[in-house]
Amino acid sequence: MRYSGVMLLALSALVLAACGGTPAAKPTTAPSATTAPAVATAVPAAAATTAPVTATEAPAAATAPVAATEASAPGQTLNGVTLPADAAPPEYQVYVNYFDSTMPYTTLDFMESVYNRGGISSLNDLIADPLVRLSKDFDLLPGTALTWSSNADATVWTFNLDPKLVWSDGTPVTADDFVATFRYAVDPKHAWDFVWYYQAPGAIVGWDDAIAGKITPDQIGVKADGPNKLVISTVTPAPFLPAKLIYSTPFQKAALEKYGALYNSDPATSVSCGPFVLKEHKKGERVVYEANPTYAGSNKPFIQKVISIGAKAETFLAGYQAGEVDYVPGPQLQTADNEVIAADPELSKQVQSNAQDFRTDYLFFDVQSPPFNNLKVRQAFSHIVDRDTLIKNIVTSSQGIPAYSFLMPGFPAANSEALKNIQSYDPAKAKALLAEAGYPDGNGFPKLTMWLRNEPPVRVALAQAIAATIKQELGIEVEVTNKDQKIFTEALGAKPTQIQFGMLSYGMDFLDPSNMLGVWLSNIRHNWSNPAFDKLVTEASANLDTTARITQFQDAEKILVSDVGAVFIYHRMVGDLMKPYVKGFALEPNKAGSAALQWPGFTVFGNSINSLYITKDVLKYRSAPPK
Repeated sequence: MRYSGVMLLALSALVLAACGGTPAAKPTTAPSATTAPAVATAVPAAAATTAPVTATEAPAAATAPVAATEASAPGQTLNGVTLPADAAPPEYQVYVNYFDSTMPYTTLDFMESVYNRGGISSLNDLIADPLVRLSKDFDLLPGTALTWSSNADATVWTFNLDPKLVWSDGTPVTADDFVATFRYAVDPKHAWDFVWYYQAPGAIVGWDDAIAGKITPDQIGVKADGPNKLVISTVTPAPFLPAKLIYSTPFQKAALEKYGALYNSDPATSVSCGPFVLKEHKKGERVVYEANPTYAGSNKPFIQKVISIGAKAETFLAGYQAGEVDYVPGPQLQTADNEVIAADPELSKQVQSNAQDFRTDYLFFDVQSPPFNNLKVRQAFSHIVDRDTLIKNIVTSSQGIPAYSFLMPGFPAANSEALKNIQSYDPAKAKALLAEAGYPDGNGFPKLTMWLRNEPPVRVALAQAIAATIKQELGIEVEVTNKDQKIFTEALGAKPTQIQFGMLSYGMDFLDPSNMLGVWLSNIRHNWSNPAFDKLVTEASANLDTTARITQFQDAEKILVSDVGAVFIYHRMVGDLMKPYVKGFALEPNKAGSAALQWPGFTVFGNSINSLYITKDVLKYRSAPPK
């Protein structure tokens, strides 16, 4: 998201709640889904794409996958769940992970900050249930909302909250908690670094004006209709809104008002309505969660404790080999790590390969200023990236596939093959275009600085290799600088932008082209602007005709690639490491055939929490439970 996101990492295919069909007088039940257009893919195609909706109801909670206990004789019961027969004793139901201690940190809460959570986003979203969550097949499931429906044009959505839910202090979870959360998120005094997420397409009513300070946050289109009914209104039809609301983890209104937005950083003031409660928090060193005994939701865990340990990414593989942790996400592994894994038969068996959040890495420009306001210059840069060689020598094939467009094969509306030749590797063509732009052999072209956003060594090496090629083939000097995430984010978002040239990535936040292509709308993330693109994406996002909207999105992406809003480098594949004693239905093949911990990982945004457990095999690896 991320990341935007800090955003995450398995063959993902979030099937949106939005379901097709004519407006119904009464909400329907299980959403239908339409398959993404067939494309030549290097990864399994996404299970489904967004089908527009006018009135929908969430699947009943019982439709969520049932924890693995059904497949075996029952074991010990604790906190309302029964461990599988092959599970290790409760004291061994501990899931251990690393977080990158070098990452910027201010908070544990998603709704406080997305980009400054200390690198522990894979583990810190555990203490507040969002309105909806995802299955491993990316079907939308109930979270705090049991059902939801919309008016005929999908601009007013009503979410019916589970009345049984309580905070860990015993008070009920209410619609007022969500209202307070959204008002805080949009407040310009807060300056939430993910506030753009609820802008166009399908912006919440009043959202833009509240950000600009034209109206107060209490005037936005998020209202409570009694204690258990939340109503959200959008400016334009938003058939995808329920899917966007996986990112709706609430603050408790009372705690927010009493202690401020950082109350969840202190176990003494933290309040949970999710599967876990915060028990220990040492900034940059260690975070510990324990199963929440008051949790009344449908995502109850077998895991009784989650431990996240701060360390530098270059030490993760060694720690994993030493048995310190159970899981290492593929993006945190270095090129040398992947070479070690490939050469080790046992480690190779523990790799779970997947596409996670369909993340794409790309070069971007300040297209409003010289020299990149010249299309021929951008086109020249689009023909200078030798994707195959970069992947072979730096990224490794287990971690990426070449990208010639933004939408990864398998993502709804992806049209990779049709767009492949537009930004092909062709140094001779690049030189000719640069000369046509008035810079023969780079003469007169300014020296460039390529900004990176706190990237690990593998992507620093990738950027340096691209910079070297630009120098060799085009005669342009490029310095690579890896900036602190906060500095990078503020410079990118400044008006006008302060970054002339950079390398960045983006992965989906929800499985619809409106999300991925929406980041390229004018004045959203970058200053590339194309009215024809804006028109197509805006119209497609609100289109209730599934087939027509896919065509519109594909036409829009062709504009993005041809006008070189960015130079696309590679789509990330992920080879996560998971210990063999971690089991659960979340690790079994999903509809797309991916047997891995799917995006969004072991968090409240998905339902892997009610799946994963530690088997008795852990006793072969550990003589005592982690503390």
